[in-house]
Amino acid sequence: MIALPQLEIDDLPFTAKRIPDDAFAVMREKNLARWPTGAEIDIEEAAAYHHALPQHKQLGWVMRQADAEGRCLTQPRGGFGTLELQKELMTCLDQQGMADIVPTTTDSYTRNEQWENAARGIEESKKAGRSMLNGYPMVNYGPRATRELIECINKPAIVLSGTAMPKLTAEVGFAAGFSGYLGSGFAYTTSYTKEVSIAQGIRNYQYLDRLAATYADMGVDLHRRQPGFLTGTNIPPCIAILTGIVDALLAAGQGVKNYGLELGQTMHLVQDAAAIKMARVLTQEYLTQLGYTDIFTPVTSLHWMGAWPYDSAECEALVAYGGTLAAIGGAVSVTTKSSHEAFGIPTPEANAAGLRNTRMAIYMARQIRLDEMPEYKRECDLIGKEVRPIMDKILEMGDGDVAIGVVRACEAGVMDIPWSPNNYMKSRVMPARDIDGYLRMFDCGEMPMDTEVMAYHHERLRERADKDGLPFDHELAVTSVYEFSEGLEKLMPFPWAPSE
Repeated sequence: MIALPQLEIDDLPFTAKRIPDDAFAVMREKNLARWPTGAEIDIEEAAAYHHALPQHKQLGWVMRQADAEGRCLTQPRGGFGTLELQKELMTCLDQQGMADIVPTTTDSYTRNEQWENAARGIEESKKAGRSMLNGYPMVNYGPRATRELIECINKPAIVLSGTAMPKLTAEVGFAAGFSGYLGSGFAYTTSYTKEVSIAQGIRNYQYLDRLAATYADMGVDLHRRQPGFLTGTNIPPCIAILTGIVDALLAAGQGVKNYGLELGQTMHLVQDAAAIKMARVLTQEYLTQLGYTDIFTPVTSLHWMGAWPYDSAECEALVAYGGTLAAIGGAVSVTTKSSHEAFGIPTPEANAAGLRNTRMAIYMARQIRLDEMPEYKRECDLIGKEVRPIMDKILEMGDGDVAIGVVRACEAGVMDIPWSPNNYMKSRVMPARDIDGYLRMFDCGEMPMDTEVMAYHHERLRERADKDGLPFDHELAVTSVYEFSEGLEKLMPFPWAPSE
């Protein structure tokens, strides 16, 4: 038997099963000792603080309420390198941007657990009078100081961590009063890391989800959220949904009951609406199959995650269209961008403007649905045919254990992700836009896609290649990635003027 004082999560069998209470208690003690601010965390005091927050500042409740009322909430991204700058940003997003959910994005040093470097970044930011970090160094400030961020806004707050190593940031964030946390073991590890194994990324987020479940056992309904797949390239809905199902099953295994799913927009209205519906349908299908019948899984739609244009007018069109897609698709929230996207981190004012732009688009599209549209029904059916054979194979390869199954599936290429930087992914799958703008599979790699489904994908892609005078090869996929960043003079020139 393992002696608990030396116990690490890597000493436990790799499985989707819930981490035992005694083992988790030792893991927490070791984790909190890694940086001085960990000593400030008292989980009972933190739970009491969450209970004292009004309901409208508790993201778990807000997401459930929005879903029940058919609302689409707005949430930006945003993080600056000092507490003072972060307070100004969050106040601006709350008041000027009318954000329904206010974020705190952590900086790259924090995401990689380089807290000494983050400390230097804080000092440099203070000297320069502007942020020298690309986010908020949450662990360095700790829960006591960070709680000022919760007090300065009148909305619920969510941590956006962008990391495969969330354990200490999650402790600080929850103890500070953040009632939501974005991130997951499969999606973030394969999106953002090269050397971290999928198994290790899963283990790291099992800690976070076990922590969220501990708060739930104390009556605090925290909102956990899966981040979609964020490589900045085209991700077909079936792959995004498969990623979401895997991460949802892993979170459910640790006891999470409030777990959102994110989907990056394809920018095709019908496909995005179908994806939003089928993400929830299919996730619930597999949760139920594994015995989880009480998990809340709202869907968040992400503004375009690929390359953006430099022209502000074109950017504003993408922002407004993204709000329209989310509203018509029935998403419970939408994560927004701004006209500064191509240039880097937006100013608070530009970020707030992107929020208002999106909010107006949601208002205008709020009563439109595609439920009876034949193309929508066809796409929903197609997504189901794409997802089920692969998800079934993942579970089969793990003998019903999704953690074991997904690691084995990635090794074999049964589960694959295009353009992943992670060494443990084959990245042989290649998507491209078809003649009607849908994302299809040009190459499915080793994924067990139905032959009739792949024949349909190839038929539609060949029609696009013929129409555009392109060879039927991998360039179809490459040109699709940068399409929306092109200038209008290339995308939609006046067709009848004589060439010079």
